[in-house]
Amino acid sequence: MLLDYDGFLPSFINVTTGKVADVTEARRLAVPSNSVLVADRGYEDYNLLSKWDNSGIKFVLRIKTSTGTLAMKENPLPEDKDGHILLDEKIILENEQTREKYPKQLRRVIVYDKINDKTIILLTNNFTWTADTISELYKERWNIEAFFKLLKQQLKIKTFVGTSLNAVMIQIWTAMIAILLMKYLKQRGKYNWSMANLIAFLRMGLFLKLCLQQWLDKPFKPPDEIGDDKLQTKIFE
Repeated sequence: MLLDYDGFLPSFINVTTGKVADVTEARRLAVPSNSVLVADRGYEDYNLLSKWDNSGIKFVLRIKTSTGTLAMKENPLPEDKDGHILLDEKIILENEQTREKYPKQLRRVIVYDKINDKTIILLTNNFTWTADTISELYKERWNIEAFFKLLKQQLKIKTFVGTSLNAVMIQIWTAMIAILLMKYLKQRGKYNWSMANLIAFLRMGLFLKLCLQQWLDKPFKPPDEIGDDKLQTKIFE
């Protein structure tokens, strides 16, 4: 899944069997130039990274500790307030075959994750951002995990009604459509909804006759009489 940071909504989804690697699907993505892609270790494919770089795409990628690199220049570390930055350097790839795939210089930033007590190695093709910006960008990748968590917990994707391929696909895509509609309604409402509360309240009032927009704005106000000027279809105008 490719999650668009602007609205935290997916812009590309493909459901496959567990045997298909994430990076296989990533090669199919048509990403606009000047985009910033943030990805985990499963996307460490230097042919793909070279393709992104040649397309004007900036990336921040977590890499494996075993990835061989040669340091070209070490950048000065930031002040004490950014003490979680352990190393910031320009590098080239050490392995000749790998360097043929990506011959340009890269930037490696090593960050200490205090919460989980571990070191994270990040790779980027941007040399102008601060090291802290790179670490914060990677931190935002967690939003894709939060999206999956919301989908599983609120739309009950932990268990399946049927086990055939068709049944599983129907349940996944139905949940995906539902969560997108919920996010749209949350955006339309003036009340400060949390997704969990919005979904729970909609479940309780699913068969009530009320104006949806009015309810989204003022859920605890007694509903007005519904006339033809308040048809539910008007919410999509």
